[in-house]
Amino acid sequence: MPIVSEFSIFVLVVLVFALILVFLSVRVVPQGYEFTLERFGRYVRTLTPGLNVITPIIDRIGARMNMMEQVLDVPSQEVITKDNAMVTVDGVVFYQVLDAARASYEVRQLELAILNLTMTNIRTVMGSMDLDELLSQRDTINAQLLTVVDEATNPWGVKVTRIEIKDISPPRDLVDAMARQMKAEREKRAAILEAEGERQSQILKAEGEKQSAILEAEGRKEAAFRDAEAREREAEAEAKATAMVSEAVGRGNVQALNYFVAQKYTDALQGIASARNQKVIFLPLEAASLIGSVGGIAELAREAFGPGGGSKPPSGGDRPWQRGNTVSAGE
Repeated sequence: MPIVSEFSIFVLVVLVFALILVFLSVRVVPQGYEFTLERFGRYVRTLTPGLNVITPIIDRIGARMNMMEQVLDVPSQEVITKDNAMVTVDGVVFYQVLDAARASYEVRQLELAILNLTMTNIRTVMGSMDLDELLSQRDTINAQLLTVVDEATNPWGVKVTRIEIKDISPPRDLVDAMARQMKAEREKRAAILEAEGERQSQILKAEGEKQSAILEAEGRKEAAFRDAEAREREAEAEAKATAMVSEAVGRGNVQALNYFVAQKYTDALQGIASARNQKVIFLPLEAASLIGSVGGIAELAREAFGPGGGSKPPSGGDRPWQRGNTVSAGE
């Protein structure tokens, strides 16, 4: 019985030891992580997410690396710009471990190394820029920082995906000076815009006056042309009438001359009567001559429109110009 009991204890111990070895040989790696495996202190391989079997006693887990993208806050620091302005800057860094072994064994304290590298490069990049460039070119700063830091962390098996400058805080007196400068610049722009508007208004006004003067001159030119044409036609009609009267007189028709003189005489009297001055004018008026002229005009009309044809002059002493002469003589 004692032998059986000792054998049972030995078997039980072996089974317990085997179970412990099995338990120690199985490692479960969660998703998003990778573990490094060390054998006698030397790196052997990397355990990926899932169930992994290792050699107990001689193998152990070295580093547990987070393979997901991580964010690292960059604390505030003072930076002196190229134009000797001091500003306070902070930011954030996004990075991801691509190689767990290199991130574990190529650098010590990975986050601290990335943080210090980022802070020193922030001072380098921003220190080479003026304050105006610093405030207006954040994208350029972020791109330069990303290029430099990513290249520096590449041997560590780390990929820096993004670097963002969160806040740039100039000193209070510098902020006040910038506010005054901005106000002066806006007032300058407002004055320039107002002057430009006034200038444009004057130009448009001058253009309008120019067009108005051109149109007025063209109107005067057209009116003068029309007046000249009217005077020319009036002169042609007067010349034609005078020629016709001269031709009639040349043929012995004195009544045509009497008609022409009577017309001028009547127009002169009409002009005197229609004058605006309120003066009484005494003129020697030969009414008989005017009546005789009017009679001559009637005879001419009778000759032109009478039933006898008008082209044949009356015979004997009944001729109009003879009667006209007789009346004139009697006067």
